[in-house]
Amino acid sequence: MKAFNLDITRRGFLGTALGGAAALAVSPSRAAGKTLNVLSHKVHETVLGTGTDSDLMKGWRADNAAEIVFTTLDSNPLMDRLFREASLGETDYGVGYMVDNRPTSEIASLFEPLDGMLKDDPIEDFGDIAPGLVEGMTVDGKLIGIPVRHATQGLFYNEELLEEAGISAPPATLEELVEQAKKTTFTSAAGTPVTGMILASDLAVFPVMFARAFGGDFITRDFQLVPDPAAMEQGLETLRGMFEAGALPRNYATTKNDDQVTWIQQGRAAFTVLPFARNAQLNNPEQSKYPGRIKAIEFPISAILAGKMPMASVTEAWAMVIPKNAKDKQLAWSYIKEVSSKRVTLGMALNGNGPVRVSSYADPALTQKNPVAEVEAKVLANARGAFPPFPEAARAQATMLEEVQLAVIGRKPVKDAVAAIIERVKPLLPA
Repeated sequence: MKAFNLDITRRGFLGTALGGAAALAVSPSRAAGKTLNVLSHKVHETVLGTGTDSDLMKGWRADNAAEIVFTTLDSNPLMDRLFREASLGETDYGVGYMVDNRPTSEIASLFEPLDGMLKDDPIEDFGDIAPGLVEGMTVDGKLIGIPVRHATQGLFYNEELLEEAGISAPPATLEELVEQAKKTTFTSAAGTPVTGMILASDLAVFPVMFARAFGGDFITRDFQLVPDPAAMEQGLETLRGMFEAGALPRNYATTKNDDQVTWIQQGRAAFTVLPFARNAQLNNPEQSKYPGRIKAIEFPISAILAGKMPMASVTEAWAMVIPKNAKDKQLAWSYIKEVSSKRVTLGMALNGNGPVRVSSYADPALTQKNPVAEVEAKVLANARGAFPPFPEAARAQATMLEEVQLAVIGRKPVKDAVAAIIERVKPLLPA
């Protein structure tokens, strides 16, 4: 599944074997004095302003007479290294950064449950952190990670193309989205053939979003598989109808996430679904033919549910964890508390991080810099992961997408495809 894309992407990850070999060449600091070794992606170090005059952790370093030393790796090698370190008798790393689709029960058991620390030494206004992100790091009833960064999906649209098609406002319901996507399947004034909507066919995000728009889901947090088959069928029927009308690309079965970005920037599609953090890139004058005209809203729910329940958009997050075998857990917790504070969360957001606190989006400094901050905050409040982590999650996602593609391009009846998803994925779920 696609992760956030603020200068990083999972499509370019190194393979496990190569990543593992590279990770072995990286060692934590063992310098004299108090040192907190942190295992993370480079982006987490960067948004803290590490090594700059605006270092957000400068005060923490002074107060704790401690240095922070980052070991940074790309995401897959990072996860391999983190889990390996946590499996040792002891590790030099006090804090690790983990993606929220990784902690199975087995993996979670390698990390310190944080509920006791949170109770005895609370994080500032912990309830301000988006509940869906906290839920994503709660495994078997235990909180094992504190969310620090997220990528939440929004509906992006080209305002200029909508106006050319005679549309005065973006869609308020899923049904309106479908009609507008069909209406913007045309040749633009620039002479460009436009497809109403582009979605990558190899990511579970999109069929999950369409199913949720009808009140359904793929796999719930408590591992209910397709809890409402009729809703999933409605979601896939909607996608199939768009494909048949030409409002999805003819090559839908081979479209990728990068295609979504390019097509929107070049005016080849009117709508797509991407993380809100993509807004700056989509409107970058050096890359986009429509700078300032590409806008974002919450992905709309079906008219039959509008006003009755909130739309649960898909989100994915990183969280800070403490290995059970860490040497100085109190120092690690102190670091996590500081990074989770309102001050540092806002500072990281201004540096390009997806803030996990809902209140950060109301700060004038951020709203002035980020034009989609208000809508992103609204969406984040109800967002949750596409599916929970479990050992066979990757196979389950691939299996589901096989059936979705067959249904969307008309090679299999939707009802049969949904039945096949249930039949094929069920054996992959935890017992």
